[in-house]
Amino acid sequence: MESVTMAEKSTYVPLVSPEHAERIRRWHENAYRAAREEGASEQTFSYLGLTLVVPPGVQPITGMSHLLGEAVAAEVRQGDRVLDMGTGSGVNALLAASMGAEVLAVDVNPLAVEAARRNAERNGVSLEVRESDVFGAVEGEFDLIVFDPPFRWFAPRDPLESATTDEGYRAMIAFFRDVRRHLAPGGRLLIFFGTSGDLEYLLSLAREAGFGAEVVAHGDLVKDDWRVDYYTFLMRVGGAGGDLD
Repeated sequence: MESVTMAEKSTYVPLVSPEHAERIRRWHENAYRAAREEGASEQTFSYLGLTLVVPPGVQPITGMSHLLGEAVAAEVRQGDRVLDMGTGSGVNALLAASMGAEVLAVDVNPLAVEAARRNAERNGVSLEVRESDVFGAVEGEFDLIVFDPPFRWFAPRDPLESATTDEGYRAMIAFFRDVRRHLAPGGRLLIFFGTSGDLEYLLSLAREAGFGAEVVAHGDLVKDDWRVDYYTFLMRVGGAGGDLD
């Protein structure tokens, strides 16, 4: 199995075949067109006990979102300091705060930052929301860091697309480069990813950063005659890695 060296971590080196990369690109184009059509106006979701309003330009709740949301609700401990990286509409930050955690939610998209703030007010949940490019506006250490990174590595064309694709996996590379500086002793990561992205690349970055990955949730769907698998990983420094199933 190939791995990504520390020297290569500043540049994306694909670990998928050219044929698989082209299939991912076709999948992404179809998903992007559908998201633009569905997200052309404000949407309201009832999700895991929350009411979430998602404006245009912000990633909506999807049919697989629960794989991360339920894992957040199960993993958060009262009193945890939690960072929700790439918060979007604020969904996972709100779930963590409702479980008694002290939460900082960040996103590079100012539309998402405002949506998360409004959703916190709407649900009567107390948390802090900031605009931040990865850890750029983040200080301190956290017991749990939640990260739902863009799955694809293409250049985004607008704020909505930036939730699902990030050129050369710049944000994901920066996340694993810096995350240990922001993780408290014994801290955990919850990371959501799927095979409609370069999953092995993400796992290689995690290994090189010293994390073991355990699958805590899995789902799949078939679209365009292709099965796509989605995983929520619980990661710890020095932890053992498990099989994908």
